[in-house]
Amino acid sequence: MLNDSKVEDVIIIGGGPAGYTAALYAARANLHPLVIEGFQWGGQLMITSDVENYPGYADGVLGPEMMQDFRRQAERFGARFVTDDATRVDFSERPFRVWVGDDEYRARAVIVATGATARQLGLPSETAFQGRGVSYCAVCDAAFFKEREVVVVGGGDSAMEEATFLAKFATRVTVVHRREEFRASKIMLERARNNPKVGFVMNAVVEEVLGEDGRMTGVRVRDTVTGETWEIPAQGLFVAIGHDPNTRLFLDWLDHDEAGYLVTKPRTTETNIPGVFAAGDVQDHVYRQAVTAAASGTMAALDAERFLAAEEGHPGSALTAPRPEAEPARA
Repeated sequence: MLNDSKVEDVIIIGGGPAGYTAALYAARANLHPLVIEGFQWGGQLMITSDVENYPGYADGVLGPEMMQDFRRQAERFGARFVTDDATRVDFSERPFRVWVGDDEYRARAVIVATGATARQLGLPSETAFQGRGVSYCAVCDAAFFKEREVVVVGGGDSAMEEATFLAKFATRVTVVHRREEFRASKIMLERARNNPKVGFVMNAVVEEVLGEDGRMTGVRVRDTVTGETWEIPAQGLFVAIGHDPNTRLFLDWLDHDEAGYLVTKPRTTETNIPGVFAAGDVQDHVYRQAVTAAASGTMAALDAERFLAAEEGHPGSALTAPRPEAEPARA
């Protein structure tokens, strides 16, 4: 079913820091954005408890509360929301078409901000202790584990980087890896191995997260060779087994790398299809922070406005000016 016959100026797909910030800037530019925010809006911050590294929240803030603030601010300037998941897109011609079930929406520009999802171990106890000891981002949460013991699960560069970073805060970091060999690069592995606070448990998997009174106390691990189980005392578990970009809907249309992350042109949020932009973790597999996602959402909104302003019949806004040419380097 076609929703009216209206063609939106811009549709934003995704409801996390990138999507809501793009909505804020697009709304203030009088683009009247329609945000298909997803049934589980808010992104990864909805499973994050305390956020203490986002500028402006001097006393920290709960992840869900911060996302509510983002959403409310975009709504204040006129952003509209569809609280459901996009199920299909057609970028073959303009106006672009986006479906939510049987409902069809059309737009002159689209911003993809569907984010990425941290891979989980799939344990009920892992879910139960999310935000109470279980984390998927050391840079975000390491400071909460000063003078505590933590476990890192994984065997790639991300796991080694997480372990090394956590060692700046924790008294002990134990890396649990299911194999004998690591996928991590030699330099990252050696950096972790040379840290006196970091230890390794090989050929083992975490079977259960342990805790009492709502707080994590350790993990139960199982030897993949002998089947033996034992417990490792820990107040934190960092799962570092990778992320998956939420790009399934777009892979047939937009350029992407081997891992599925969307590829944008250097120093822009432009994809290979003019009028379609990508922002946030959906195209960023390096930083993956709320603040960088929000900044990327700003860029996408400005890029979309410039794109539309260049077309006849759209005056643009005072918020943006034509993209300046690069200035020559000064001696």
